[in-house]
Amino acid sequence: MHAAEVFTTGISGFSHWRFGNVDWAFVSRLALPGMLGGAIGAYLLTTIPGDTIAPLMNAYLLIMGAWILWKAFRQRPAVSDPPRWIVPLGFGGGFLAIGGGGWGPMVTSTLLGHGTTPRFTIGSVNFTEFFVTATISVTFLGTIGLELWPIIAGLILGGALAAPLAAYAAYKIPDQPLMILVGSVIVLLSLRGLIQAFG
Repeated sequence: MHAAEVFTTGISGFSHWRFGNVDWAFVSRLALPGMLGGAIGAYLLTTIPGDTIAPLMNAYLLIMGAWILWKAFRQRPAVSDPPRWIVPLGFGGGFLAIGGGGWGPMVTSTLLGHGTTPRFTIGSVNFTEFFVTATISVTFLGTIGLELWPIIAGLILGGALAAPLAAYAAYKIPDQPLMILVGSVIVLLSLRGLIQAFG
């Protein structure tokens, strides 16, 4: 997954940058902590099963998705500046990306729940994800190696086609509908993850 995401997040980040969805204040505070957390998490995953972390992450994402929906319907003004705790969030998001929830859902949902502007939050987190995923992939390559190249190739192709469309959607869709869309997707995916974990 992470090997494929190096390519798809690169295309996604480039697309968001071209559409003007990237806020460098977010990127500068997320990148290094996310890369560090991702490297540590990937190394630990070689000894600890990621399946043990996935239910906790899905429960967290369910709460964050509901919070985003609640914020969307309250229609309060968006917060333009990154929160003070964005560095620990970047580290935690990178570390927990190993459990199946992923960097994007963890960091994006938390920032949107805080009230940051959806367009710039989504674009900045996606742009930064390239560096986090590249770090995780290098860590895996140096510890357990990479296999399943046909699956990786298929994921790269599908992600490469979808990434520019997602960046354009984030650029065009107004804040409230975008938050409702993101919150709904997060709630549905986290419920699916919890059902799979306990079912």
